[in-house]
Amino acid sequence: MDDSTETSATTARPEGFAGQRLCVLPRPRVAEALAAPATRRLVVTDAGYFPHASGHRRTRTTGVPETIVILCVAGRGTVRIGDDTTAVGPGTCITIPALAPHDYWASDDPWTIWWMHLRGSDVAELVAPLPGLGPTVRRVQGLDRVSALFDELVSTMERPPSDARLLAASGVAWNLLSRLAVDAVLPAEGTPLERAMRYLEARVDGSVSVTELAALVGISPSHLGALFREATGGGPASYHSSLRMARARSLLDTTSMPVGQVATAVGYLDPLYFSRQFRRTHDVSPSEYRALRKG
Repeated sequence: MDDSTETSATTARPEGFAGQRLCVLPRPRVAEALAAPATRRLVVTDAGYFPHASGHRRTRTTGVPETIVILCVAGRGTVRIGDDTTAVGPGTCITIPALAPHDYWASDDPWTIWWMHLRGSDVAELVAPLPGLGPTVRRVQGLDRVSALFDELVSTMERPPSDARLLAASGVAWNLLSRLAVDAVLPAEGTPLERAMRYLEARVDGSVSVTELAALVGISPSHLGALFREATGGGPASYHSSLRMARARSLLDTTSMPVGQVATAVGYLDPLYFSRQFRRTHDVSPSEYRALRKG
């Protein structure tokens, strides 16, 4: 059984899994979608849901033209891409690059998976932030939300294909990839990074050193800095500064507080220094920002 077989958009295999859902876009329609301005950047060519997929296995020694995204929601399985093999459990997302030789199979506790095959000019960039094999494998935190998006995607593709539905499927897939990328890096509740972020959010008007923050959450300053950079692109100080600036924008937009009072409210004792930092972030002074028409 191959989930990339060319059939109609609503093909179901009689030898498949009880309750399965399988959608395959006819390849002439794939070619049309890849040539159309509205969908050429991202086309969902195949998508489906395999519940309790006992005996499920796919071996493709030369890969497929599509990038494959698999989300395991229950049970277990194994994925091999080239020489790299990893175990897959509930909440694990795996991305298999186009044309990469691969093999994946359900375990004795067979997995339940959502999956989609993608083509288009932007697919490589869209899936780049997603977890793959090796140490980057992570659990998806918002599993219910991601599963709901997969359900929406498959439901869209189960209907007769049209230009509008192909565009809708592309939009859902784009949303899915964004959600998976975000869930892959945001901290789970109760982790040191999540506790550190909450601590900083509660102290927008204060000053907290990285050493102090690391001690509070029980890890080393270097480890904490690495976690922040991975999740936010900057260190703890940069994250705290962004929180301060967000609060400053809110006060400037919603109150008539003088700039000096805004500075104090977000932890800056020197209004001139606050103004310099604000301009560095926004390219305008606090007063100029307040004068801008928004909304």
